Amino acid sequence: MTLDTKLIHAGQEPDPVTGAVNVPINVSSTFKQDGIGQMRSGYEYARSGNPTRNSLEATLAAIENGGFAKAFASGLAAENTLLSLLHSGDEVVGTSDIYGGTYRLLTKVFPRFGVTFRAVNGHNPADFKKQLSSRTRLIWVETPTNPLLNLVDIASIAELKPKNVLLAVDNTFASPYFQTPLDLGADVVVHSATKYLSGHSDVIGGALVYKDKALDEEIRYLHNAQGGILSPFDSYLIQRGIKTLGVRMKRHEQTAWKVAEFLRGHSKAEKVFFAGFEDHPGAAVAKKQMRGQPGLVSFVLKGTKSDVNRFFQSLKLFTFAESLGGVESLTCYPYEMTHGSIPAEVKDKIGITDRLIRLSVGLEDANELIEDLKSALK
Repeated sequence: MTLDTKLIHAGQEPDPVTGAVNVPINVSSTFKQDGIGQMRSGYEYARSGNPTRNSLEATLAAIENGGFAKAFASGLAAENTLLSLLHSGDEVVGTSDIYGGTYRLLTKVFPRFGVTFRAVNGHNPADFKKQLSSRTRLIWVETPTNPLLNLVDIASIAELKPKNVLLAVDNTFASPYFQTPLDLGADVVVHSATKYLSGHSDVIGGALVYKDKALDEEIRYLHNAQGGILSPFDSYLIQRGIKTLGVRMKRHEQTAWKVAEFLRGHSKAEKVFFAGFEDHPGAAVAKKQMRGQPGLVSFVLKGTKSDVNRFFQSLKLFTFAESLGGVESLTCYPYEMTHGSIPAEVKDKIGITDRLIRLSVGLEDANELIEDLKSALK
């Protein structure tokens, strides 16, 4: 099946009992067994497996071209489980311009258990290679990065990494509609399913997708043992959102282009970050590994922090709020919101300044969104 067809059909066969076209929301916490070790349908307790969640996992595996997937209560719950594969003395290598919650896990939480993080000051594969050591067991890649939209060459890093090192790629921004990291050599794909996969700002969820059977056994064990599972209703919501991922991503991209071009021509935008621009430092990488660009645009406002706040307060269609990837347009202040847990000196070094604004361009009329920005900038 093509990706557009997978989004609607993979893992979503009609219910064999009733013929229901949509996968039923199975809320039972436990399942009847006919005797010792005699499970009627492979289910015993909902933490270990649930029909609705398993259906979503089959969909996720299919659209990322992986063999296995696990759905979690949040993106950070998914990341926590992946990092739990590591042991004391192991090391993670990744860029410093990553989501603040990920940075917090890598620099504050897992060091308590002897797992360290080595930051890469750059985005070229050579930058990663320089940081690898005998202790490295995981390379963490976010591409495009949050919120500066830098790009990392997944295939090149996959080629240079040792066999005993996992390559994990956070594909939240691109979504599987525009990028499939497993096809490029990644070992694990990470998602905050809250964002583009769900697409409606009404659910929190996360996912891990991968191909290796042995890795599945480890992640499946931790998924059950740690219990960071996704609820049946949230599984349903995310699977419903995935059905329209293709049409949504196309519209996000079209409108984001117009918004980015408008901002680049505006006198009050000091610098505009959009991964689709031909002069973007990662333009060649984008052409190599991406099929399109998500609806994300960041820019630095000329002026002061007070001016940034006045800009946010003046917007009418762009809602000032956390998150991204929904049908409605959002804007946020990375310095204190999504990346507030990153030390100020690190943010300043990588370019997350107190005048940086991130836009999540939604599905509204492009001209009306531009008028909203124009009015707020004025």
